[in-house]
Amino acid sequence: MKNESTMKILTVALGVCLVCAILVATTAVTLKPIQRQNQENDKLHNILSAAGLLQNNDADLQSLFRKHIRAEIIHLEKGIPIDPQKLDESLKADQFNIKEISKIDEYTRPLPPEDDAAQIKNVPRYMIVYNVIQRDSVTKRILPVYGKGLWSTMYGFLALGSDLRTIQALTFYEHGETPGLGGEVDNPRWKRLWIDKQAFDEEGELKIEVVKGQVNPASPKAKYQVDGLSGSTLTTRGVNNLVRFWLGKSGWGPYINYLTSAIKKGNL
Repeated sequence: MKNESTMKILTVALGVCLVCAILVATTAVTLKPIQRQNQENDKLHNILSAAGLLQNNDADLQSLFRKHIRAEIIHLEKGIPIDPQKLDESLKADQFNIKEISKIDEYTRPLPPEDDAAQIKNVPRYMIVYNVIQRDSVTKRILPVYGKGLWSTMYGFLALGSDLRTIQALTFYEHGETPGLGGEVDNPRWKRLWIDKQAFDEEGELKIEVVKGQVNPASPKAKYQVDGLSGSTLTTRGVNNLVRFWLGKSGWGPYINYLTSAIKKGNL
């Protein structure tokens, strides 16, 4: 009798576990498209926020994006736009996924440790840029950036003004940093500190940096500096490293040089 009772308990427990597993699996599969759509909407929200185009939370993100954003694929090493007709399907703007591209050897190149300040190991050969179009002119260029923080890889967007020197926004759409500490990268007050900071000096040398503590407004370097995140030294360092990496020679540097030269020649 005792053995039969134990068997019944085990059978019931296994049955409950099986039912729960089926319910969890079904829920996960059912919710996956919704989660993907929410992630895509959050990404669009951050692109449009970096573009300065969001006036209210009820905005039609898709319509705003189609009206004001023109995406194009850049050959990162050469710094030049690629003809969409010459791109593989996964590299086309409407399909481009940084996470997926960064996993494909064909589309990436390894970084030597001394050049890998962002700690991403491999850098994509191709990247997407979002041009903000207003009155038929490109007013901002939104550059995807990513790199290691304390606990996670942080994915975001850095917006440069038409002069290619002035930062208009920095925003992150995905990260796993500690709420209240490194998670303050989402704090609107901190994000506002980036607006109108200079990424480069007049000679084109990269100058932007996130400092430990607060920027001294009397310092001649103040226009190139942003306050660090209080109580989060490693996340602060991660943001500094990823921003400087992506604006440097291994990131968007060649593209910025290409645009600067084209503007000087009157080709843009």
